[in-house]
Amino acid sequence: MPTEKRALVLIVEDEALVRMHGCAVLEGAGFGVLEAGSADEAVGILEQHGDIRLLFSDVDLPGGMTGIELAALVHKRWPGIGLLLTSGHQRPQAADLPDDGLFLRKPWKERDVVDRLRAILDRR
Repeated sequence: MPTEKRALVLIVEDEALVRMHGCAVLEGAGFGVLEAGSADEAVGILEQHGDIRLLFSDVDLPGGMTGIELAALVHKRWPGIGLLLTSGHQRPQAADLPDDGLFLRKPWKERDVVDRLRAILDRR
């Protein structure tokens, strides 16, 4: 489990309670966690933190950028960051996700989030 202890995750979720729960789950699994409520906020955090290894984002975000657009931007500007997207309303196809990004349907189970993030790290 030492890989997760060094892995910093940026969770992007506009629903505060869901974001707080996601942060608690990831911290409990040994990940470092940063959080954002919008794609714009996430980009600002990414620009300040060069050690983020994973992005866990909702697809439906407030403002001008969706989670899929955020993932595409992250893939282009920070190609080393692994991508996990989630939504209870959208079901993007694999072709909609950049690189080797993964999708997890809401409501997600804690174990599924942790397992998918670990799988992304293992592939990198």
